[in-house]
Amino acid sequence: QFPIRNFFLMKYLVKFFVVTFFLLICTHTFAEQRIVVLDLTYVLNDSKAGKGAQEFLTKTFNDNVKKFSGMEEALKEDEKNLLAKKNILNKEEYGKKMNSLRKRNIDYQTERRTAIDKITMHRAKARETLLEKLKPILESYIKENSVSLIVDKKYILGGGAQSDITKVIVEKLNKDLPSLNLK
Repeated sequence: QFPIRNFFLMKYLVKFFVVTFFLLICTHTFAEQRIVVLDLTYVLNDSKAGKGAQEFLTKTFNDNVKKFSGMEEALKEDEKNLLAKKNILNKEEYGKKMNSLRKRNIDYQTERRTAIDKITMHRAKARETLLEKLKPILESYIKENSVSLIVDKKYILGGGAQSDITKVIVEKLNKDLPSLNLK
């Protein structure tokens, strides 16, 4: 009876080890996934289209700053002159000139806000266009290279340089979209 018991125990042990071995092998093969990293900020800022959009937006912003600082200085000078003439002008004439200056100031504020909103709109449109063009490039890269996941670099704490696909994607984006033609 003792040898038969050992036989059954050995039989169960062999089954246990075989099942465990197959589970480990299967788990390892299913866990073989390729995860790559993409620096989206670099792609948006350093691609040809991204650089062109940033140059356009920076130039527009600087032009607006010059324009509005000149307008602001003129308004301040007019206000200073009007305050200097306050005792010379009669009340009615002073009130008309003050109302005119207020209207010009309101127009200045409105124009300035409109210009800032326009730059913000251009920036959002440029980003949206870049992301729309980037999506099919990423999808084709995923299919061609059997990638299971692309993660933005800002969410990664560490990793090897071989998993970074930023340069490859920027090259493809530069071929597909050399500029955004913002105006």
